[in-house]
Amino acid sequence: MVESKHSWKAWLYLTPAIILLLIFTVWPIINTVRMAFLEGYNSMAVVGGQSYSFGFDNFLTVLEYKGFITCLTNTMLLCVLTVPISTILALLIAVCLNAIKPLQRLLQTIFFLPYVTNSIAIGMVFAAMFNMVGTAFGGENELIITSGIINNVIEFFGGEPINWINSGSSYAANITVMVIYIVWNALPFKILILLGGLQSINKQDYDAAKVDGTSRRRVFTRITVPLLSPMLAYVVITGFIGGFKEYSSIVGIFGEDMGPAGDPGRLNTMVGYIYDSLSTQQGRASAAALILFGIIFVVTMINMYVSKKKTHY
Repeated sequence: MVESKHSWKAWLYLTPAIILLLIFTVWPIINTVRMAFLEGYNSMAVVGGQSYSFGFDNFLTVLEYKGFITCLTNTMLLCVLTVPISTILALLIAVCLNAIKPLQRLLQTIFFLPYVTNSIAIGMVFAAMFNMVGTAFGGENELIITSGIINNVIEFFGGEPINWINSGSSYAANITVMVIYIVWNALPFKILILLGGLQSINKQDYDAAKVDGTSRRRVFTRITVPLLSPMLAYVVITGFIGGFKEYSSIVGIFGEDMGPAGDPGRLNTMVGYIYDSLSTQQGRASAAALILFGIIFVVTMINMYVSKKKTHY
């Protein structure tokens, strides 16, 4: 009875948050769906009184776009490569951090720094690290190559410098740079989640394994990984969702051209295509956003179905 009398106060306190959610979250979602089905929709033309018919032309335009397969392939490839690598590395680092007691907090802070740093700024730093610039002085044959830190390290060990991101670089080199950057940027969040999971595991399980003389490898595969499976499933699912939304990291390294000089758009992603379409064709951008949502939804459902069979609670 007391709760029912004061429930209106709870709704009153929640009202500002609900209003903001309706304006900035619920309505944009509804409007995106609406625009996706209005053929050739353009918000500037609507102001002039133009009307649009309902249909699926926006979806067909996106699917028939010559760069659609490139955007989809780049997005899928980055997800497939970065999520497993970053998850495995995060698990190993979390296990090592959990075993180091004196400097654990300091190391946690160091590993977490990339998560709170602007992704564009990090991308620019990576671009400088992998950069290779040729500068000519005097005659045509006189050429000085200024290598980035990575190529300097390769040359120190006797290797040849690699054109990672500049004009004439290969697709494999571009993808390698992106994988390194995305993995490095994704590690802090995953390490934090997995380290928290490790610290919540009952120490009696490890004590029992020590009494039985179980090897460290078997303890890791039979105790640590199964008991961490809920957290592992979470970081894998969120990793795929974040991977499908990859955009700012590519802009940070390659700029708005989304590719090396001379080959713009080579590394364009689904989110990049959506941003490119927003300025001129909001209907097409909305349709692409719904297609991306559908892909993420399907992949997430598959991950959840698999994780239910492999997860131990």
